[in-house]
Amino acid sequence: MTALRYLLLVLLWTGMAEAPPKLSVHWEELTADDFRTAIEQSKATCLLPFGILEKHGPHLPLGTDLLDVRYAAVRAAQQEYALVFPEYYFGQIFEAKHEPGTVAYSWHLQLELLQETTDEMARNGCKKIIIVNGHGGNENLLPFFAQTQLEKPHDYVVYVLPVLGAPPGGPAKRSSGPDMHAGESETSKMLVSRPDLVHMDRTGQESGADQARLRLPEDLYTAIWWYARFPYHYSGQGGAATRARGEFEMSYWEDRIAEAIRAVKADETSLALQNEFFEKAKHPLNTRP
Repeated sequence: MTALRYLLLVLLWTGMAEAPPKLSVHWEELTADDFRTAIEQSKATCLLPFGILEKHGPHLPLGTDLLDVRYAAVRAAQQEYALVFPEYYFGQIFEAKHEPGTVAYSWHLQLELLQETTDEMARNGCKKIIIVNGHGGNENLLPFFAQTQLEKPHDYVVYVLPVLGAPPGGPAKRSSGPDMHAGESETSKMLVSRPDLVHMDRTGQESGADQARLRLPEDLYTAIWWYARFPYHYSGQGGAATRARGEFEMSYWEDRIAEAIRAVKADETSLALQNEFFEKAKHPLNTRP
């Protein structure tokens, strides 16, 4: 062996020996010591993917929202390192209580458990918590929860990334009409995240059409609106789904989450403003323009 080749092998071996171990993005997979390193590496940024347990038409699993949002969150965290909290499905799903397999917690438990969860995440070093929503029924719950963080001081910041609509472009959609639940878009994404759980042969067993059983102005809200329109908890045409469409939408979702992680890591303003706000809130009469 020449001296040069020997030197190259030594340098290669040294570099490999000194390379830090690749940390998992999964909170539950880390040892306690590795968790400390992960908090530092993530710049105290953690993701809380938020799903639900509910019927998804006749062909998708009850945990579709949870499975999809965790898939996207984990892949995004592997792009831009962040810690991903374990499975969380304690959200708002009262509108599906008539369907088997739905787990609907009381409204106060939803808020209390979410508060204690973020408090515990922060106590363990997660000072920047991004709740990544994967379920449309949480779209009112999560902004409200984020707003309640101004009730009392916290040493951390909660950010909410809402459910993203279908991105423009990509493979042409094959369905028409509403595509809100277990339809082409959601089924396509499941063909990427967990194709083994998709039953394409069952997509036509129930109707995903809008039943249009209410006659009210569009801006007049009532909680029964979803059941009135989609009593089978199915909106769209799942049979139109394709893996190509799912890969396009999943990639878009992953990139948006990774973009949010980068922005949150760089954000040093939100917590400073929270602290300033609470100082002023102690003496509101002293607040001046």
